[in-house]
Amino acid sequence: MGGRQVLAARRLLAEALDGELPEHERVLAARAVVAELGSPDRLLELTAELASGEGDPDACARLSYRHVLGFDKLLLIDGGPHHKLRAHLWHPGRGAIGEEDIHNHRSPLASYVVRGRLAMELYAPRETPREDGGIEADRYLESLTGESADWRLEATGPARLHLTQVAEYTAGSTYALPAHTLHRAWCDTAEPTVTLFLETGSGRRRHTDVFTAAGPHPGAVPKVPLDVADYLAELNALAELLRSS
Repeated sequence: MGGRQVLAARRLLAEALDGELPEHERVLAARAVVAELGSPDRLLELTAELASGEGDPDACARLSYRHVLGFDKLLLIDGGPHHKLRAHLWHPGRGAIGEEDIHNHRSPLASYVVRGRLAMELYAPRETPREDGGIEADRYLESLTGESADWRLEATGPARLHLTQVAEYTAGSTYALPAHTLHRAWCDTAEPTVTLFLETGSGRRRHTDVFTAAGPHPGAVPKVPLDVADYLAELNALAELLRSS
């Protein structure tokens, strides 16, 4: 299933990521691929093709949703256990549960800023929660009960983190992170920001680590997938946004 752009994207992703690679090589490969697919003209063609119903809109809609960190997450290409390519649409000023959280991921990732701007902070844990300096936070283990289930958060106690890097990513920038890297990212402009996000499937962890200084989290946060009509409408809106960039 899929038109010319969908098939070409699937082929590129499979060639780069389906083999067994050490994490550092997988991170570099993912960064190169997401930069190629994220060029505005190519992403516009891919998004427009998907918005017309190519690909697998029923399955992709079930894995697309409003994320707790404050952006819309639209699945474009589902490579099964090997990789998933998503478009993230960041809305400035949109409040969301967890938007200030510091977190890591289940697998290595790469992202390309298509339009707008992202700010990012990287963190590392202190040796002990009582060590002086840094940021006091509550630590949670985050897990899923299924593909479209709630985010489940299990409190594990206090923690202390220290800031290791601050960065700003403008349109045309890429970044890539190993799975365990603690970070926080947010839209750093008054205009919507679009990023192309590539999640690889190598050695996926069963949970992620979430740190918050904003007070207790609920034990579960609903994950509500889009229906097909809303998914296609979001893709059409994204294509229009890319045309106007």
